[in-house]
Amino acid sequence: MKVLYKNANVFTGNNTDFEEGINFIVDTDSGEFITATDVDQEVDLVGKYVMPGMINAHTHIVADPYEKISTLGDKDVTAATSTFLALKNLNALLTDGVTYIRDVGSVFDVDIELSALEECGELVAPGIIASGNPLTMTGGHFSNGSYEVDGVDEVKKFARLVMKKGARNVKMMATGGVSFNGETPWDVQMTEEELRAGVIEAHHKGRTACAHAQGTEGIQNALRAGVDSVEHAIFLDDETIQMFLDKDIYIVPTLTAPWAINQNADELPDFMVKKSLAVEKAHRQSIGQAAKAGVKLAMGTDSGTAYNNFNKNSSIELAMMVDTGATNLQALQAATINGADLLKITDHAGSIEAGKLADFIVLDDNPMQDIKALQADKVVYKKGHVVA
Repeated sequence: MKVLYKNANVFTGNNTDFEEGINFIVDTDSGEFITATDVDQEVDLVGKYVMPGMINAHTHIVADPYEKISTLGDKDVTAATSTFLALKNLNALLTDGVTYIRDVGSVFDVDIELSALEECGELVAPGIIASGNPLTMTGGHFSNGSYEVDGVDEVKKFARLVMKKGARNVKMMATGGVSFNGETPWDVQMTEEELRAGVIEAHHKGRTACAHAQGTEGIQNALRAGVDSVEHAIFLDDETIQMFLDKDIYIVPTLTAPWAINQNADELPDFMVKKSLAVEKAHRQSIGQAAKAGVKLAMGTDSGTAYNNFNKNSSIELAMMVDTGATNLQALQAATINGADLLKITDHAGSIEAGKLADFIVLDDNPMQDIKALQADKVVYKKGHVVA
């Protein structure tokens, strides 16, 4: 069925504001935006605001943010539990308007297999760019859920392995972090040479590579290695920001990760809260400085970490980006066309135009004027059908 949506205020992803009176047509059979002269149905969206479905470039769908069922990094977690959580979390993402994700730390290849099911139409869920298991040094960040690699040759082997399994992104750990004991965000973990080896293998196959990197030295190692994006980027200085600009590399901020921990400090281990409290202010300052300097941003939440939920925090992440100093346009671009560019899916996602997936959100208010409009009730379309 061909459906004409008319009279909406539309941010296509390619314009710089919501434009009045834009019409677009959806083919509900192909699930795409199309051009057509004849339609079967018309929907009047006068007074409404329409934008592309959001892209969340940093999730952990196999994780339980409330630790009622399992704990992130628990070596005893099962495939059945991980799959159950992933399906639950994918549905929650849809309710927040997220129609595509990049998952950057899974187990049992759950993200890879669900990605294939969604792509062939067997699963109603956000599209998934899967990474499978990350790569970390022996005893490194998230070691219980990662392939432990030491040296360039092991990085090559396991990067090739995750891509053989179907991963379209190689995730590597350049530093320690907040969520696990016995390490800090400043710890340098995988070396520049190891990171570069993973990048080379990913790029040889036309895929992407990203690095968890929080401390300045580890961030710079990742930048010199040529990753497509740095995740978190908590401690930035002027030199590092200039490196991002010179190398044209994305930051995926994940501001909600420390915020969610600090909002629930009484429920969490002291080691985690102590580190999180120590980084939140620096994190916000760094992302604000990077945004004002023009560093490319892609939205990601790190959902799956402690109290970092899937059903609200993508919208909250964008508001936090604006609070740090990003413009509303930068935030909306981070969640749409920039996310698509980073994930290499611009041929079919990230904007409202003919030939792309009919993934879009209908809002009552204008998020270009108030970014928190995205946190209100919304109607979410995936492949031309209402899913939330």
